[in-house]
Amino acid sequence: MTDFSIIIAGFGGQGILSAGIIVATAALFEGREVSWFPSYGPEMRGGTANCSVVISDQVIGSPVINDTDVLIALTGPSMKKFARHVKSGGLIIIDSSLVKDVPERDDILFFPIPASKIASEMGNMTFAAITLLGCLGAHTESYQRESFEKALYEALPQRHHHLIPEEMKAYDQGAAFQEVVLTPEAIKAVTCKTVR
Repeated sequence: MTDFSIIIAGFGGQGILSAGIIVATAALFEGREVSWFPSYGPEMRGGTANCSVVISDQVIGSPVINDTDVLIALTGPSMKKFARHVKSGGLIIIDSSLVKDVPERDDILFFPIPASKIASEMGNMTFAAITLLGCLGAHTESYQRESFEKALYEALPQRHHHLIPEEMKAYDQGAAFQEVVLTPEAIKAVTCKTVR
């Protein structure tokens, strides 16, 4: 893996920056080079927030991403802003509970996951980002499940460690989603499919 890049975007309070830290930490546990670069509006909670993570087997020259391999979008404006930066053959993963737009691309894999609905059913809205990261881990070589779980213990305050078993259940729900290839027909009627 050489300079595998990820943009995670949404608004403050959705755990965007924490999600990036967890991804970077999981990759570190696998002996990879990583960079994590946050960006957020002055409002913080409720304002725009995004971060970029670069994972590599070599020294990373710059944390700045122009074109990304993966976009994880938790809001419609984030999807609109960053979808055009996803490389051909890349992935777009969205929280379809909140993002209603479908990217007008036929050269990517698309994962619409009702992450906020899943998190709500589990009783903790912070699990939405974890669900999307489960999809990322299952469909890329970014990190393994075991490394992700270790990263949760490393990155989260100890007072939240009791939530990690439930977070891993959310991770597994995200990992179960299959990709939807965006053909013109699929764009007209995009559906979510899970592995049974």
